[in-house]
Amino acid sequence: MKVIFLQDVKKQAKKDEIKEVKDGYAAYLISQKLAVPYTTRSVEVLNKEIQNRLDMEEEKIEECNKIRKKLENKNITFKVKTGEKDKVFGSISTKQISEELSKLGFDIDKKKITLTSDINSLGTHKVKISLHKKVTFDINVVLTK
Repeated sequence: MKVIFLQDVKKQAKKDEIKEVKDGYAAYLISQKLAVPYTTRSVEVLNKEIQNRLDMEEEKIEECNKIRKKLENKNITFKVKTGEKDKVFGSISTKQISEELSKLGFDIDKKKITLTSDINSLGTHKVKISLHKKVTFDINVVLTK
């Protein structure tokens, strides 16, 4: 019997996959709401759902690109305490960068901010932000006395 999987089933199939399975197993999958029988109507619903997901994904990418255009190559400045020979006490974290971006009106999770090296010296540092797997950009973090 052919079924359309509604969820990932370990070692069996991924979500939205169409697969031929034995009748007894198909009955189990359908009763557990892990799959639906393969019919012309269920294929239409599947195609519509996939198209909706693609449209939503496109909208999200568009929204992320708008944020990228506003923030790309922007400077975020932190005033830090320094010791002898301008040695900075501590370092700037992704959380601090995220909080500073929130003050500017951009709600970006700290997990989406990637530091290539520690930000613990005066000057300008590049920081990578990944809003989406297709939308990444750099901002400048400036440390001043």
